[in-house]
Amino acid sequence: MDPPAASHPGAAGWHICWQAAPGRDLLAGDSLVERIRARLIAAHRKQGRVLLDYLLMPTEIHVVATLAQDDSPGDVARTVANIVARWVRELQAVRGPVFAGRYRAHRLESDAELRSDVRMLAWRPVALGVCLAPSHYPHSALRTTLGLRRAMGFDARPLLELFGDSVPAARSALRKWLARRPSATEMRQWELSRGLALAVGTVGPLPRMAREVRGAAAMLVAAAGSEGIDGALHLLERWVLARLGVRGGVRLSEMSGTTGARGRALVGCLAVDIALCPAASVARYFDRAKATLSEQMTACRKRPPDQVILKTPMSRVADEAAALAARTR
Repeated sequence: MDPPAASHPGAAGWHICWQAAPGRDLLAGDSLVERIRARLIAAHRKQGRVLLDYLLMPTEIHVVATLAQDDSPGDVARTVANIVARWVRELQAVRGPVFAGRYRAHRLESDAELRSDVRMLAWRPVALGVCLAPSHYPHSALRTTLGLRRAMGFDARPLLELFGDSVPAARSALRKWLARRPSATEMRQWELSRGLALAVGTVGPLPRMAREVRGAAAMLVAAAGSEGIDGALHLLERWVLARLGVRGGVRLSEMSGTTGARGRALVGCLAVDIALCPAASVARYFDRAKATLSEQMTACRKRPPDQVILKTPMSRVADEAAALAARTR
């Protein structure tokens, strides 16, 4: 059973993260760890900000918080990033940036999504091989939330309220929530959706392409495993073939006639709609001219039967396509 829901009227949940530039260590020394931790807590003392969870790692900093409607993750990021970058430079006298690009922020649309991010952050150090169990990692809010470490300025009550009415009940529910380790596919999908990793493929203008993906596109890329964007297109292709009633393992690139053209156009429309890749990449995947595919996609969007297929919720498309991949493994 899922933990009970908790509401935060007038506030929005956010996951904010930073990644270190290559060669940088964001936790270079115990003193720096405590200074960053204190900075995160201080940054959320502003009216309307509530720090729910945090994770400090040598290559990543994560924050889960609720912010007032008139506040923004960018304001939080500026409060944290500039001074942390200065501290890291003081300890690592190396030229160059401290962070690999600007911060990334993902709005958490529900308490369920917020709880999901808490679970992913708990298991993140384990997934990266830093420790064996979530509660073993010392530089996160989890140990405080579970009562394994003194609070030292961090208030765990707002997060615990998402899991129960009393502290003992909430901690018990949180432990149960974190008991199941995310699968490699789940963690990969989360990494992609939060901008911590790029989807790669071979269908770009260069021999190798890399781009950010979110939502259904991230789910497809994660389900495709090492095949990346190419594999995600293959999953979409299989889903379209199933919807068109085509059996026998045939590939759309090998099909001539109206059914093949229609199927390729549907794949192209779906890939563009979920921002998996541009139409040019779909054309390369099928070894077709982009102009031809674009014309077929335009016609596809006007045909009533194809409109029905394209109106399928993208989450359902991704779920069913991923299920097709799982059945063949």
